[in-house]
Amino acid sequence: MDSKDFILASGSPQRRQLLAQIGFIPKKIQPADIDEHVLANENPLPYIRRIARAKAIAVKELYPKENVLSADTIIVVGQKIIQKSPDDAAQTAVMRLLSGRTHRVITSVCLADKTGHISQKTVTTKIVMKHLTETEISEYIKSGEWHGVAGYKIEGMLAGFVKKIIGSYSSVVGLPLYETKNMLNGIGVY
Repeated sequence: MDSKDFILASGSPQRRQLLAQIGFIPKKIQPADIDEHVLANENPLPYIRRIARAKAIAVKELYPKENVLSADTIIVVGQKIIQKSPDDAAQTAVMRLLSGRTHRVITSVCLADKTGHISQKTVTTKIVMKHLTETEISEYIKSGEWHGVAGYKIEGMLAGFVKKIIGSYSSVVGLPLYETKNMLNGIGVY
């Protein structure tokens, strides 16, 4: 499969797999090196939009004549943004928080085209989780599949805990494919 005329500003293997699924192989992978800390009193939507945009801009500065696609995904309970857990104890607390609740997974996609025009789409998906037993939480933590992602990977063991997804499955994995394909098609990348 031929590569397409864009750089992916993400090191996420999930995003690469999702893009490949629809035939969009980036010509280069260049993860953005930005500060992803949440600002004081920053709500989830402004935060995720700011981070996705900052990633696109950071890589666009390295490759000013290229199309740059970036994305970021967060898990939100109420207005609380769930960050990547540093250890088992923190992830156990996350799983207890998500247990039996509906939460949101928000992914923002940003595309900076060759002319410097920036377009952005943000997709919110609701996830309804079953009540988790302490054994289920413990087994999930031991699996280690939550390492390196903000909260969890829905395409793994966690799928057995999800009662309902209202929205985009691919967005929960890390990239809303419908919106992403339309954005790339909109700048002539097919």
